[in-house]
Amino acid sequence: AIGVEVANAALGLRMKVLGYDPQITVQRAWQLSSGVEQALSLDDLFARSDMISVHVPLVDATRALVNEARIRLMPKGAIVLNFARAPIVDEAAVLAALDRGHLAAYICDFPTRACKDHPKVVALPHLGASTGEAEENCAIMVADTLRDFLENGNVRNAVNFPEAVMPRTGGNRIAIANDNVPNMVGQISTCLAASGINIADLLNKSRGELAYTIIDLDGPLPPPVLAQLRAIPGVLAARLV
Repeated sequence: AIGVEVANAALGLRMKVLGYDPQITVQRAWQLSSGVEQALSLDDLFARSDMISVHVPLVDATRALVNEARIRLMPKGAIVLNFARAPIVDEAAVLAALDRGHLAAYICDFPTRACKDHPKVVALPHLGASTGEAEENCAIMVADTLRDFLENGNVRNAVNFPEAVMPRTGGNRIAIANDNVPNMVGQISTCLAASGINIADLLNKSRGELAYTIIDLDGPLPPPVLAQLRAIPGVLAARLV
């Protein structure tokens, strides 16, 4: 989300903007300006960029994403900005590149002792999420997300559940959490069909050992059928929304 905002803002400043995100969602793609050019790889991005701004979570695949090899690909006088997580950037490699003049500056909000005393480093306090605006926006987002889950069964921004959002096609919807094992959707649809209930729309998403299914029905769901769905082995929860 932040990367999209930065890319669009940079375009507004008439910068040439390159982006690389192999896992971009459809929602973020709609928000991203068409003027952002897609890089073919991370190495391609670094080789063609005078300024690099990283906006990724800290996982094994992103640790030291900005490293000595990629810094050497950047043009001389380039700048690195890191407002994500400190270990995403190899600090020692950045400081070495600053000392030899390959990088012109490093800007971050992780002011370690080595960084904050370097003349080519701009180190800011890590307080972005604690501003009044951020606190208000987060409170609104949490309330809207929770309301959407309670009223529509949609799951957004969950840390341990798959992202599952489906527009409603009618007033009869069931939301089912289940084990991510074969034939769960088949058993659910068979149970509905046996009761003469037609499926109008269906969404099934999985994440690790968990799966989540949203089903819109053409007619009402009798309580006994809901009880049958809950009794299917592997169904963790089922509710009418």
